Amino acid sequence: MAAGEGDIAAAFDYASHYVEVAGARMHYVEAGRGEPVVFLHGNPTSAYLWRNVIPHVAPHARCIAPDLVGMGRSDKPASRYRFRDHYAWLTDFLGRLGLERVTLVGHDWGSALALHLLAEEPGRVRALALLEAILAPARWADFPVEFRLGFRLMRMPVVGWVIVSALNGFVEQVLPRAVVRPLTRAEMDHYRAPFPTVASRRAVRQWPREIPIDGRPADVAALVAAYNRALQASPVPKLLLYARPGGIIREREVAWCRGHLANLETVDVGPGIHYLQEDNPHGIGRAIADWYRRLPDR
Repeated sequence: MAAGEGDIAAAFDYASHYVEVAGARMHYVEAGRGEPVVFLHGNPTSAYLWRNVIPHVAPHARCIAPDLVGMGRSDKPASRYRFRDHYAWLTDFLGRLGLERVTLVGHDWGSALALHLLAEEPGRVRALALLEAILAPARWADFPVEFRLGFRLMRMPVVGWVIVSALNGFVEQVLPRAVVRPLTRAEMDHYRAPFPTVASRRAVRQWPREIPIDGRPADVAALVAAYNRALQASPVPKLLLYARPGGIIREREVAWCRGHLANLETVDVGPGIHYLQEDNPHGIGRAIADWYRRLPDR
């Protein structure tokens, strides 16, 4: 964790911790002391995504970054890995660590889990920071054109299994193409390590099929629509970190947030597509730390 301000460290020098959640071990790392800030990753990443962000926030808070079940160093049981499964694991995780009221930092599916917690248990969320967030149900017509075909294929029964499960295409192709800079071999090896076999890629395979696009899957579309309404009604402090051109958060989505969300700050973190933490982790870490220091007392 001794990266210089201009460096992006590949090393993941955090001690591993584990907690049992509904029959599976969930891995997490932590740093710092104080009120809890929980960093939630998405597909196909892990707590490793936050390695260069956490050092900026740790002087001000207890930073906790779990690996979702089926990902990173967490167990990979033979589950369906539906959104509600991940949400149940996450709430069990928070409960077992005694985290009653938290600040959440969510990226990709981690944002969806954070927003669903805001909708289901608003009293548990002190504040919310979002990056490349799943804010609302999507339409294929609005899906980023450069990823549209790939995601259509990944949602197909046989072709999708070949792309994601057999070829590990989400890790090998989608991830590096959604970062502006070239990921190093060491970084790619960290992202590959949790998924050496077809069986280990179940969660990665399911996530593209969970995205609510044109109303499907219906249960996730309804859930995301509900948390979108809760987000608009919520007074909790919010931080939106966005990049240019962005992946799923672009100019239109930033404008929507500014027009519809109360108590919102927005920060442009520079060039980036989807995995913004790999392009400007220090800018992201500084922005979160600055915002967090100014939050009102509990």
